[in-house]
Amino acid sequence: QVQLVESGGGLVQPGGSLRLSCAASGSIFSINVMGWYRQAPGKQRELVAVISGGGRIRYADSVKGRFTISRDNAKNTVYLQMNSLKPEDTAVYYCNYDGEALYWGQGTQVTVSS
Repeated sequence: QVQLVESGGGLVQPGGSLRLSCAASGSIFSINVMGWYRQAPGKQRELVAVISGGGRIRYADSVKGRFTISRDNAKNTVYLQMNSLKPEDTAVYYCNYDGEALYWGQGTQVTVSS
């Protein structure tokens, strides 16, 4: 079993920054992919960024150049640094671990509003 706990969400003004963290525990293997997805009201959950154990990264086009994903394998933690936030980034952000099954965190709300 794998448990994922996100933190770092909140309310921020347009143009601001937030850093999300996701701490994983349980049967974690650093080789596996971890990432961030988000779901806005009335929309499907979408990929934001994923990172493999070897450091290969993929971003959604909408966040390229603004968001940075990273991971600390020693701490089983993945981060999402979000800069130049826009109102359309408002969503619940979910951490994901792709192991023998897909695991999800409980989600953390990010609201970008003036």
